[in-house]
Amino acid sequence: MRKFLLVVVLLAGWGSVHSQTPLKTTCVLVSLTVKPEMRSKVAPVMQQEVTDTVQAYLDGKILQWYSRADGAGVVFLLNATSVDDAKSIMGALPLDKAGLVDLQFTPLAPLQPLKRLLGPKQ
Repeated sequence: MRKFLLVVVLLAGWGSVHSQTPLKTTCVLVSLTVKPEMRSKVAPVMQQEVTDTVQAYLDGKILQWYSRADGAGVVFLLNATSVDDAKSIMGALPLDKAGLVDLQFTPLAPLQPLKRLLGPKQ
């Protein structure tokens, strides 16, 4: 398993350096942190935030979400094909609407170097 993971990591690095065409975004990773000066204003918004987040999950907009192990915030994996789509999803949630959080958006695409492991198409 370690060897396979090493090959995947090496191919991913090689592919990103040598990629000539942009990859199609299939989801967006969003890191959410509360602005330090806004911490005291978060609690009154949380019930609606949780309700709206669960609804976004049930609507298929949020694929997964996690608390960061360091306690610094939350990470979302969104069903979005662009950062603009992801911003729209997050912008509908109460914490972002109220300007209480900082968001970082990272577009993700399938790991293209895996194609090399499959060999030529039949």
